[in-house]
Amino acid sequence: MTTEAFTYNGGRIDPGERQRLRFTISQTYLGDPIRIPVTVINGEEPGPTAFLSAAVHGDELNGIEVVRRVANDWELADLAGTLVCLPIINVPAFLAQQRYLPASERDLNRSFPGAPDSTAAKRMADQIFRNFIEPCEFGLDFHTSTRGRTNTLHARADMANDDVSRLAHAFATNVIIDTAGPTGTLRREATAAGTPTVTIEMGEAHRFQGEYIDRALTGVESVLAEYGMLPQSAVTWPGWRTVVTGEQERTWLRADAGGIADMHADIGSLVQAGEPVATISNPFASDRSVVEAPFPGLLVGALENPIVYPGNPLCHLAQLDEGTRRVVAMRQGLDVDADDDC
Repeated sequence: MTTEAFTYNGGRIDPGERQRLRFTISQTYLGDPIRIPVTVINGEEPGPTAFLSAAVHGDELNGIEVVRRVANDWELADLAGTLVCLPIINVPAFLAQQRYLPASERDLNRSFPGAPDSTAAKRMADQIFRNFIEPCEFGLDFHTSTRGRTNTLHARADMANDDVSRLAHAFATNVIIDTAGPTGTLRREATAAGTPTVTIEMGEAHRFQGEYIDRALTGVESVLAEYGMLPQSAVTWPGWRTVVTGEQERTWLRADAGGIADMHADIGSLVQAGEPVATISNPFASDRSVVEAPFPGLLVGALENPIVYPGNPLCHLAQLDEGTRRVVAMRQGLDVDADDDC
């Protein structure tokens, strides 16, 4: 840990400085620069270098507000180390308010670490990765669900990696889904390059959701406290936690019939094995298809658009062990056994 300057292609931020910049990652059809907003706060005290990123998918807005508030509203006068804030990584998709890069429909979050002589998406990814991701010692990448679905706040992390596991636990969310992530994702490629990174999923696309934003800000503060970057803060304990490992312990329940889906449980709710989770009916409400939970678990994600085809996902169910189920049930005001000592 040092108090060295943070450098990128074209500039530097010395200890004790805060710099707001627009960094060029590509060009438009007219040859005008495509620039991403970046705020770098380099503390006077020694500490690690960390990044916060959002809007790798252009329509995922909750994370933007999290990163903006940290960069612009937090005092950070006593920050130890360096914080790199990247509130809108996929500027072309953000301007078009869509998930993917508009010119090519490529997924920027399958293009990391990038390549300087490859596709437009990989060239953008390369500029971002080399200048602002690789220099960091860890990072948080904020996402939401895709359009028409929503996620409860949870972390996705490769828990086999001790450094990633530490970071995921420090964020203090109730649910951690243990997965390395697809090839080309920012978190997987950053971790492989030596920058442990965790994805934070929260809410739905195309909107700001205050509850999730506030909880995520608490998680960021907890992480910075864990690594000694905010010495006056404390690591947060979320009250209960489950780490979901393996595909057999989580599944998307899918519609077996087309029609209008009526969800019987909200995201974050506990459901029991055999409990009806959704009912799908035709426009006359005469034919009904009931979807039941195959195991007891927590609804991590669910659809927002109730119109479904056969095979469309309805909800993301994560299995909980018995002890965690009892704790969650008590916190949600559900019945628990009288002899339970949780």
